[in-house]
Amino acid sequence: MLSRLAQRLRRGPDDVNLILPFDEVVAALGVRGERFLGLQSIRLDSIVGTVDSRRDFDRRFRPTSSRIRDRWERLALAQRMGEAVPPIDVFRVGDLHFVKDGHHRVSVALATGQTTIDAYVTEVITAVPAKGIRRRGDLLVKDHERMFRSRVPLPPQTYAKLEVSDPWFYAELAEAVEAWGFRCMQNEHAFLDREVVARRWYAEEYRPVVRLLRDAEMLGSGTEADAYLRVARERYRLMRTHEWNDEVIHRLREQGRWA
Repeated sequence: MLSRLAQRLRRGPDDVNLILPFDEVVAALGVRGERFLGLQSIRLDSIVGTVDSRRDFDRRFRPTSSRIRDRWERLALAQRMGEAVPPIDVFRVGDLHFVKDGHHRVSVALATGQTTIDAYVTEVITAVPAKGIRRRGDLLVKDHERMFRSRVPLPPQTYAKLEVSDPWFYAELAEAVEAWGFRCMQNEHAFLDREVVARRWYAEEYRPVVRLLRDAEMLGSGTEADAYLRVARERYRLMRTHEWNDEVIHRLREQGRWA
């Protein structure tokens, strides 16, 4: 209760203290496989979520109701008396861990000041990296990013240079890539698959445009991809008027200033 009150007074996001649900996280990231890594010692602050749908704990594994008090107290007492505590079971997604079995053990360990805990770890391999996930609201961004990657296949290191400030921009960017690829195929009278279109778009379209915007000091306050999209949105106007005049430059500068 005190944590929720403090979060409200700080005017932070409502979901920052909610435990992350494993099923929603992997759905947003896209599962490619998993592998069992065996028994390991993991940091307690890396445990952010659960496979359990009951949501009996918050993000820091503090109990959210009194109905689990008896079990919690029995486990805490047993640990205080020196009884052996079996390892927990977790799924690993990137650097994050999600509890499959052992929620009470994690809660007691955190409450008693421990920093690590033994766990049987199963690593989940995802299409999109889990980096940047702090709360449930971040899953929307990851879901859009996953869809973008399926439509625009590029090397993993390239995606880091295509970050956008709004999740919906991923959809716009994918549309821009596909439109560029369609025009390219028309001009060359040849079919190009998605991998070829994505690779050529990045080399022949995206990088030159971003370089010109940087040289003209027109990147604005957003990301490079945001700046590229501002130009892409003006493409149809430029195609219709065949002009690249001072008015267009001024308009793009103003959009960059307020982006």
